[in-house]
Amino acid sequence: MRLVFSEAPPDYSRYLYPYIVWAFPEAGETPADFFARGFLPGSPRLDRFYLCRNLRVHLKAFAPSSENRRILRKFSNVEVQLIPRLEFDYSDDRRRRWLLFARERFGAEVMPEERLSRLMASPVISHVLQFQLIQGEERRELGCVLMYLDEPRIAYYYYAFYDLEHLSSSLGLYMMTSAVAYFARAGYGYLHLGTCYTTSALYKIQFSGIEFFNGARWSTDLDELKFMVRRNVEGSSRAHLLEDPDYSRFLTGGSTSTHGLGSEFRVD
Repeated sequence: MRLVFSEAPPDYSRYLYPYIVWAFPEAGETPADFFARGFLPGSPRLDRFYLCRNLRVHLKAFAPSSENRRILRKFSNVEVQLIPRLEFDYSDDRRRRWLLFARERFGAEVMPEERLSRLMASPVISHVLQFQLIQGEERRELGCVLMYLDEPRIAYYYYAFYDLEHLSSSLGLYMMTSAVAYFARAGYGYLHLGTCYTTSALYKIQFSGIEFFNGARWSTDLDELKFMVRRNVEGSSRAHLLEDPDYSRFLTGGSTSTHGLGSEFRVD
């Protein structure tokens, strides 16, 4: 992969001159190679990726907790089906319901109709995970998750849309928990759950086998993740995470130089 460092606005008062790290594929590489190094897709065409605080579940280390099982039992009469995008009926009614959900949950500008339709026509969505409520002979769709699969290495849980009537019933959490269990049974290596920068995203860490990319490597230290989230939320007077003395206890060997030896990246 080729790396490009795109400048972000500087903060001269803190000597902060940030770069956003982009990665571009080379011959023989697949998207799973980028996911493995902490990147997520930066384009629906999968032709560039961005480095971030990426969350994933190591599915071979996953075992449902009592809370996971409780959530799964709440929707025991739901059928889960994985459908290739090209075989999925992206109907006008579904598009309308998904856009309504997106406006309610993400905000008016996050998922306009043009973006949703572009995603549904792009390789970044390879499959749809569908959830149907079974009541006798009747079936009713409760929700769908847009996914990218690179079997058997990774599955990417991208956007979830579900019935707005169930906002208070843990349906969204059920869908994510069910997806973790589904892809663990299917023998996948990892399920990626997006990013974690805010306290509202910490619900994603409730699965055994959870890991996050800390800028150098994948970490299983959830105290480290919570420290980083809290630091983002509260703000910091220090310019860089690695210069924060309170973060030193999470560094490999307790120092930045030793920590760097564990980095996923090197230049030969």
